[in-house]
Amino acid sequence: MRTLPVVARTQPDPLAALVHGLADDARLVDDVVAAARAQSPEAARLPKAESRRYVAALIRAGCATFLRPGEPAGDDFAEAARFGAEGAALGVPMAALLSGVHAGRSRILEIAIARGRAAGLPDDVLLQGLLRLDRYGSALERHVLDGYRTAERQLDSDRRAARVRLLRHLLLDEESDGVDPARFGLTPGGRYHCAVSDVAEPGRVRELEQAFARCGGILGPVRGRLCGLTPRLPELTTVAPALVVTTPPVPLEKATEAHRLARLALHAARARGVTGPCEVTELAGETALAAQPMLAGFLRHGLLAALDPADDFHRELAGTALAYLDHGQRLDLTASALHLHPNTVRYRLRRLRELTGFGERLTVLETVRWWWALHTWRGPV
Repeated sequence: MRTLPVVARTQPDPLAALVHGLADDARLVDDVVAAARAQSPEAARLPKAESRRYVAALIRAGCATFLRPGEPAGDDFAEAARFGAEGAALGVPMAALLSGVHAGRSRILEIAIARGRAAGLPDDVLLQGLLRLDRYGSALERHVLDGYRTAERQLDSDRRAARVRLLRHLLLDEESDGVDPARFGLTPGGRYHCAVSDVAEPGRVRELEQAFARCGGILGPVRGRLCGLTPRLPELTTVAPALVVTTPPVPLEKATEAHRLARLALHAARARGVTGPCEVTELAGETALAAQPMLAGFLRHGLLAALDPADDFHRELAGTALAYLDHGQRLDLTASALHLHPNTVRYRLRRLRELTGFGERLTVLETVRWWWALHTWRGPV
């Protein structure tokens, strides 16, 4: 009788399983981002969505590096270098950026230790794994620093620093440190558009800054956003294709107020997915409503309490109602925009009316109330 060979079963590597879990954990990303932003308020001025994207990419790259033999390669740190470069482009001090990186790195190690112990990993195995993760973290910090310094050189940091100090004085009403506005072509009797953008990539930042300079204006990072003043606007459709919100021209003494309005409008535009150049007057309604989040919550809960955000049909009803209001309460236009039969639109509106009391032939003010409630309900709670 022939004896069959015994096939050895490869036992799963518990350390590899732990690292796989770290790489795919969205809550870990949120935890690390929160730790980094709490430790470094200056770094927290970077757009949160961008910070989260970078943290997720860096965690994935670090875990992938850990799971393959050999030391990390240069390509593993491309996102780290970009993160450093964007920090420089948005005027985040290097120390503040690194402080955020340190906090995020420490938080990852804390979580890895807790999960490793919970998984029953032997101390020596866990220690070796943590040492490898720590080496990756040290290399990551170096690449963040390299990206920052490279971007600083590209952005002509000395003259740019003077521009930023002047902009902070004009737009935030901070005390002047003696930078003369005339040095950058700004005069007390002039009128200037205020601009705010969500551009962060250094090459595009430089392109926009140069475009504003050619028009006699100045642009630079102010509180984590690219902001500026210019007597005339460049042709923004041909420059860095990103969201740029502008105000009509105002005198310099109104620049602080215009800047505050432009930032609110930028926030409203991002929430609606608007891209490209946009004037604040085009976002008047959204901007005014965005300034009253508590009232938005009251409307959401008061008018739409019967709707469940987890119910797909309820989301269809809300989306149809929003389209109906956006198209002048016209069934035919709403149906065409949604690629539905008018009877389908009519049915959905009737069902929404039964659930919430959504009215027919709404007045202007009633339309505002319902549009605002529906828009808030469909967005983050």
